[in-house]
Amino acid sequence: MSISKKYGRTYHYDFSPGTTSDDRINKNWWKDMQKIKKVIHTEKLDGENTCLNGIGVFARSHAAPTTHPWSSFLKEKFSMIQNDLKVNEIEIFGENLYAQHSIIYPHLDEHFYVFAVRHLDMWLSWEEVKWYANFFDYPVAPEFTTHTINDKSITKEYIKEYVTLQSSAESVFGSIQNGTNEDCTKEGVVTRNIEEYSVDDFKQNVFKYVRKGHVSTDVHWSRNWKRASLIHEKNDKNK
Repeated sequence: MSISKKYGRTYHYDFSPGTTSDDRINKNWWKDMQKIKKVIHTEKLDGENTCLNGIGVFARSHAAPTTHPWSSFLKEKFSMIQNDLKVNEIEIFGENLYAQHSIIYPHLDEHFYVFAVRHLDMWLSWEEVKWYANFFDYPVAPEFTTHTINDKSITKEYIKEYVTLQSSAESVFGSIQNGTNEDCTKEGVVTRNIEEYSVDDFKQNVFKYVRKGHVSTDVHWSRNWKRASLIHEKNDKNK
């Protein structure tokens, strides 16, 4: 039984090629999207979904606060902001990139990137997400562009083409396939309603595209995990 409510299951676009047997697909994504005024596309980063709230630091499962060694770096700062999160009933969700997963990011600036903020039963707007991230001194997931859905030029085919094209490029932080050390594209793209929406309506407001063959090794990354280097550490070493 969870002591904290975890992040919702993000459904794939029906044209997302990187689905697995346990993934869920939203075949009605365009119908859902047409009820949204504006969406924003952000990079889907390859890390561990992590939540900071008034109770503790949680990984994907919210049964208990995480004890993973790659989450330890978050706890010192968390101890300073925990009371603010608790009093204001704010939960910050972000991608923990401290440990390398299937993608190595050679130009990584930070180890934690915020992609959502929840207040009680509402997922806050993207502007509020950025406000809270800035307030607590965290960066947000890389932003691409916004689309006003009632614009006549924005069609289902246009969104499909844009997301597919954006996913075929490398990550904002560079991207190397772990295990082969070959250049690769970003993991994918997440599209969300730029405005706030209820927890119950998550499926109809968030969509994702994941590239085919994202995970290319049989051994899970956590078995022999390595710390991801930050770009400033490499620059300092080369001075």
